[in-house]
Amino acid sequence: MSVYAIGDLHLSSNEEKPMDIFGWINHKEKIFKSWNELVADDDIVIIAGDTSWALKFEDARADLDQINKLKGRKIIIKGNHDYWWQSLTKMKKNYPEIEFLHNNHVIINDYIFYGTRGWICPNDTKFTVEDEKIYNRETERLKYSLDSYKGDSSKFKKFVIMHYPPVNDKHDDSEVLKILRENNIDYMVYGHLHGEESFSSVFEGLQGGTYFHLVSCDYLNFKLKKIRD
Repeated sequence: MSVYAIGDLHLSSNEEKPMDIFGWINHKEKIFKSWNELVADDDIVIIAGDTSWALKFEDARADLDQINKLKGRKIIIKGNHDYWWQSLTKMKKNYPEIEFLHNNHVIINDYIFYGTRGWICPNDTKFTVEDEKIYNRETERLKYSLDSYKGDSSKFKKFVIMHYPPVNDKHDDSEVLKILRENNIDYMVYGHLHGEESFSSVFEGLQGGTYFHLVSCDYLNFKLKKIRD
């Protein structure tokens, strides 16, 4: 069983949101082709937010239906553009095969997955009072997610999934990084970043005991990334 990840699919089956203007030519077809070539039925696929442009849950169903039909166990986190996102109860009722991760945890075999959306980290360029409120709220939600499992988590390989990166553009230490270190997280997967300027200073690799992976689909050339065999 392997773990794959990709983020920022920005699907738009029921929305007028073509991604060609960003150079994302046939990006959905490329992603699904990679998915079909790599993923087996017992594999896990993480989708790190911004799954659909839909504004309402009913409008997102066409995109979620396509994902649901693909191979593997899917885990989806909320992104900043996922306005269609509803309560876990409603989403799970409609898609029992998909794991929706939102301040809770998911256990699959010897893996445990935690997560929340996150927010931009404190920085010198643009970080308002409102940003600080949201960032603090999201770090508390991450703690809540990590605390949601009451057993001995040391027996699992531990993943944290967020939509936003865990650091600012200068890679300054952050509250998110401190939380990851304190909880001995093995893997952290995130998306949100796009474009060469953002990609030039990506926070990846082994840092403080955690392996970090940026999985925005354009960063991955619209192919799924294997996180663990």
